[in-house]
Amino acid sequence: MGRMGTLYLVRHGQASFGADDYDQLSPRGREQAVRLGEYWRARGVRFDAVLTGTLRRHVQTLEGIAEGLQSTPAPLALPALNEYDSAALIHAIHPHPLPRADTPELYKHHFRLLCDAIAQWMGGTISPVGMPSWVDFSAGVRGVLEHVRKLHVGHHVLLVSSGGPISAAVGEVLSTPPEVTIALNMRIRNSAVTEFSIAPKRLMMQTFNTLPHLDSDEHRSWVTHA
Repeated sequence: MGRMGTLYLVRHGQASFGADDYDQLSPRGREQAVRLGEYWRARGVRFDAVLTGTLRRHVQTLEGIAEGLQSTPAPLALPALNEYDSAALIHAIHPHPLPRADTPELYKHHFRLLCDAIAQWMGGTISPVGMPSWVDFSAGVRGVLEHVRKLHVGHHVLLVSSGGPISAAVGEVLSTPPEVTIALNMRIRNSAVTEFSIAPKRLMMQTFNTLPHLDSDEHRSWVTHA
């Protein structure tokens, strides 16, 4: 039997939640990405292919990983790996402006609304402005997984994206119901690694939402969720 490859799905580093422009890594987010690359370099991990979304936080995360690794192939940028528009989702069920989520209560309220909106989007009851349907969004993610399965058996592939596409990918591989996909989405930490093994007929999940690169006393305080 030939060597099976591994697809490493990485959520971007910490972005700028609550700022005017979320799509920008924080200084901590950049450190998380560089640290992941260093961790892989120390273990001799090399990638045959790199896939990424086109959002700034994806590009910046990949730049950090590449700096730590000191070498990665040129990335293939795929809009199918871009995150859903959380502002458009929330607006579809709560059209009035929300206060800035700068307290734990407001932060929780924001994510409760977001989970509710995602459930309605997945169920087809809302169509947020400027967004694909859930059917099209998940089909885009499925297409990326098919691409990996067809072209990269025996390869190590790095995929840098966001919580939405990564949880959709896990949902696809495990056939989870929508509410489980949403719950997984809300759990994925910044710079966390989820691994699928790549076999000719299917992908199989090996790990979910791991932070091996931050598992030391020195780096434990670097763990973030937004």
